[in-house]
Amino acid sequence: MGVALLACIAGAAHAQQEPRSAGGYPVKPVRMLVGNAPGGGIDLTARAVAQKLTERWGRTFVVDNRPGGTGLIAIDLTANGAPDGYTLLVTSGSLVSSATAQRKLPYDLRKALAPVTQLTSVSYLLMVNPSVPAKSVKELIAYGKSRPNALNFGSSGVGGIGHLAGELFAYMSGVKMVHVPYKGGGLVLLDMISGQMQLGFTATISGMPHVRAGKLRVLRVSSPQRTTSLPDIPTIAESGLAGFDLVNWYGMFAPGATPPAIVLALQREVGAILNSAEVQAMFAKDGAEAEGSASPAAFRRVFETEVAKWEKYIKLPGFAEALK
Repeated sequence: MGVALLACIAGAAHAQQEPRSAGGYPVKPVRMLVGNAPGGGIDLTARAVAQKLTERWGRTFVVDNRPGGTGLIAIDLTANGAPDGYTLLVTSGSLVSSATAQRKLPYDLRKALAPVTQLTSVSYLLMVNPSVPAKSVKELIAYGKSRPNALNFGSSGVGGIGHLAGELFAYMSGVKMVHVPYKGGGLVLLDMISGQMQLGFTATISGMPHVRAGKLRVLRVSSPQRTTSLPDIPTIAESGLAGFDLVNWYGMFAPGATPPAIVLALQREVGAILNSAEVQAMFAKDGAEAEGSASPAAFRRVFETEVAKWEKYIKLPGFAEALK
């Protein structure tokens, strides 16, 4: 092999390892807004990505927690932020869904935010107290239809992912259930274990320990495909409720008019970070799978599909009222 060809290959390899910036970006610290208090899944994900971006680019990426309004404060700050790449948002699909379903924003999210990349994917488990005589989705639906409003489902709050999941299940199955909002997912699990709450949708990492202890029964998983972490648990969609699809994700956004070159540079760098075994293992501890987008356009399709889905549901009789 010639010296010139060897040099070319070496140069290409080096280029793949070097951070790819856009016109010198970034030249100053970058703020990453998170609409949750420190310590939660979104916050920990944002901090892991911020640390790696700081290391790769040599510029500080700092997480700025702005809890409140079910994540809407951080979304609003991003939507109205300068479109220069120095204000970013890390949020979840559930907060996007909640904002859409409850119509709390004075602007179109699809125009106000520029999707950069998905970060993780999190499926939820449909779980019941063992006293519920149902071991499948079909049995649960039959049981619920024979006893309208006898089933209570808990969630961490109105408009949250657990609430949206329960209302979607009730609508698609025709089962009339009663929603009971709590101030946290942990409280839902405690009442499900005690029998005061019959069912709920919980994240894998928080729900499976109670399943293994025999305190709760998992029926199905909410994602359209089986998860890699629990491949033996069928999906709701394949178990009698075709089309059921509820997956929470964490993703990165920029203000809507941010230059495409900056968005692409961020997407590429974050994609490289998500491919590392260290980051994947870190996310797995939170029950999430690292899942970067192939391109900003690919993440935009996920984002816009999510918004459109909930826009469709809130137009249906009774669905929007259930989210108030």
